[in-house]
Amino acid sequence: MVNCQRLFQKTRFRLAFAYSGVMGLILVGLGMGVYRAIAHAHTVTIDRELQTVAGTLHDSLQWKLTTPGKLEPSVEALLPNLCRVQTACRKALPPVNPYSLSAINRGNYYIRLWDSSQRLVAVAGNDSRTLPAQFNPQRWQMLQDGDRQTYHQISLPLHTRDRQDWGTLQVGRSLRDIEAYLTMVRWCLGLGIPIALLLVALAGGGLAGFAMRPVYRAYRQIQQFSADVAHELRTPIAAMLATVESALRAPPETAESDRDLLAILQRQNLRLSQLVADLLLLSRLEQQPQLESTACCLQDIASDLIEELSALALKADLEVNLETEGEPLLWVRGNSEQLYRLVSNLLMNAIQYTPSGGEIAVKLYTRKSRAYLCVCDTGIGIAPAIQGKIFDRFYRGEEDRARGRGGAGLGLAIAQTIALHHRGLLSLESTVGKGSCFTLELPLCRNPPVSSC
Repeated sequence: MVNCQRLFQKTRFRLAFAYSGVMGLILVGLGMGVYRAIAHAHTVTIDRELQTVAGTLHDSLQWKLTTPGKLEPSVEALLPNLCRVQTACRKALPPVNPYSLSAINRGNYYIRLWDSSQRLVAVAGNDSRTLPAQFNPQRWQMLQDGDRQTYHQISLPLHTRDRQDWGTLQVGRSLRDIEAYLTMVRWCLGLGIPIALLLVALAGGGLAGFAMRPVYRAYRQIQQFSADVAHELRTPIAAMLATVESALRAPPETAESDRDLLAILQRQNLRLSQLVADLLLLSRLEQQPQLESTACCLQDIASDLIEELSALALKADLEVNLETEGEPLLWVRGNSEQLYRLVSNLLMNAIQYTPSGGEIAVKLYTRKSRAYLCVCDTGIGIAPAIQGKIFDRFYRGEEDRARGRGGAGLGLAIAQTIALHHRGLLSLESTVGKGSCFTLELPLCRNPPVSSC
């Protein structure tokens, strides 16, 4: 049992580890995808914004430029914080002109004007004097200043009002705010994913234990089944071995004694054959739950069984009665052989556990399109503590084993399995010392045959 627990714990840990590993890969992949999506969305947004600002400023400047390489006063009115190269620049003041470009005054944009000789003429907006002073004709550029601050820049050619080549306009934007935001996103993902993985690991352990419960329950049932089969097979096999050993050790006797030995062996073999047949029936019912069904008359099945078992009931000094109420004929859909076996097991169980002089009643009635067959006896009854186990395979109370009532404890298990496969239900009501009542509930046949049972 200890090895079994270790095996299940090891399997549980493996399931939890596999679940956590798969979820970890998924979370890491999703985190990387989310980060790349956010970064791409911000990059596209910045490019569009930068292109819009540069295009607007380019169109505004070209109508104010008249001489190549020269900045007119109207340009300085448009850009109040414009600073000429190699001159002392005043501190940027708020724009006086309400139509001046407010985006340039936000602090994260800058402008650089180059003449046609690729010399830097003036700058405006964010102080970009620390950027490389070499002219680069590429339209889109990524630059870094001395502090390793990143800028994104676009270059547009400038012309005068009469279409003369004036130089180049470069508009750039600091990516400091975007990098700060992406850094925060990385920190959130870097801290959130491990926390999520820890939660996934804890949840995986719980889910693995929950998933292992049916397996562990099935394993326990298999263990119990194996122990019960071994217990039931041990008695007839031991009896046969003892009979054979005594026959081998004893001196030759008459044919009458030989017949007695053969009769003992025959009884034990019949018991083994019945046990194997019951096990095969249960296995077949579990493997083939969908069986061919026909209309079956419960009155026919009950009356035939009462007639067949009348001799056994008479020998046990029992009275068996058939009682019907409501509809004269109860038709259900199912397999007649299996239903016959089900009712037979209930009647045999009642005969076996009812003392001499008792009564057994088979009652048939209907309620709301359902057929009911009850087998009630005045037997010893079943204690409430074991009523939940009475339909388990090989289950028999210790007092039953001690009294040697026979049987392997498969009759009620077979009856319950047959009832479930017929979309029915087999229930029990019992009182110790007063008797038991097994109730079989089945759906009525929708189109019963016209002929009688």
